[in-house]
Amino acid sequence: MINVGVIGYGYWGPNLVRNFAEAPSSQVVAVSDLNAERLALVRRRYPGIETTTDYRDLLVDGNLDAIAIATPVSSHFELAMQALQAGKHVLVEKPLVATSEEAARLVEEADRRQRVLMVDHTFVYTGAVRKMQELVASAELGDVYYYDSVRVNLGLFQHDVNVIWDLAVHDLSILEYVLPVQPCAVSATGVSHVPGRPANIAYLTLFFDSSLIAHIHVNWLAPVKVRRTLLGGSQKMIVYDDLEPSEKIKVYDKGITLNNGSDRRYQMLIGYRTGDMWAPHLDITEALRTEVAHFADCLDNGKSPITDGVAGMRVVNIMEAATQSMEAMGRPVELEQTRT
Repeated sequence: MINVGVIGYGYWGPNLVRNFAEAPSSQVVAVSDLNAERLALVRRRYPGIETTTDYRDLLVDGNLDAIAIATPVSSHFELAMQALQAGKHVLVEKPLVATSEEAARLVEEADRRQRVLMVDHTFVYTGAVRKMQELVASAELGDVYYYDSVRVNLGLFQHDVNVIWDLAVHDLSILEYVLPVQPCAVSATGVSHVPGRPANIAYLTLFFDSSLIAHIHVNWLAPVKVRRTLLGGSQKMIVYDDLEPSEKIKVYDKGITLNNGSDRRYQMLIGYRTGDMWAPHLDITEALRTEVAHFADCLDNGKSPITDGVAGMRVVNIMEAATQSMEAMGRPVELEQTRT
């Protein structure tokens, strides 16, 4: 049983508290938030949990094994670094931090102190994304050709990060988990329609050393909510619709075949292959419940999390480069290959 403290009880904090409190392998000991009204909600719902407006009370609490951070991105680095230096294991809401330099420093600190540093890339722990990874790893799709995603809705406009850091982070974390290779460059374009606010529409293109390509469209200014991804391979293709109530993943036995023409050796004829569609059975356990159980297992057994600090750092690297590209009107920015 691990004892957890949660810093931040705004939008995402209540979900972390609920899942850590209900999981058999963990319990929430304390919650910190600057807003006294939010802490009153904690006390009403969880009378046994201690509350405080000073997060430093959690850092010095020797009864806490780990700290979960659900605060604005700008505060992630300082809070996570202090928690690691206090000897705590750390789970940080996405994105891990605001810069590549901060990410590298956290990873180094966690390694030095032999503490678990994990980032809350929630979609990685959904049954749908885990099934996608399984299909890619088993080579059932064949060679992966493309990843094409649309993630749009009306709002919620953020004041401290642009739409890439708010929405594209989900697809980048999915790519990090599902694909066995890292992108080598990124190009991005985007614009803000609200003066003085970060970009609310963006288009990202990720390039790889092979013919694989990934494209991500994110938008806070769409009239409808869309969460749809296409993953195409040489043998089969996947449609992933996160808004589907049941069949979130559909696998299509469709594709093309290339055959030499009879009249000229170099001429290629394209044939189209159409087969069945099937919707695989998915684990419907809440993703965050799976995630907190994984976090506890890593602490108990000395494992490295699926979404560890290095995975979080790679995603931050891409988003940082994408923002640079967007500011340069889409100029491609090369990405450094980081360790696994």
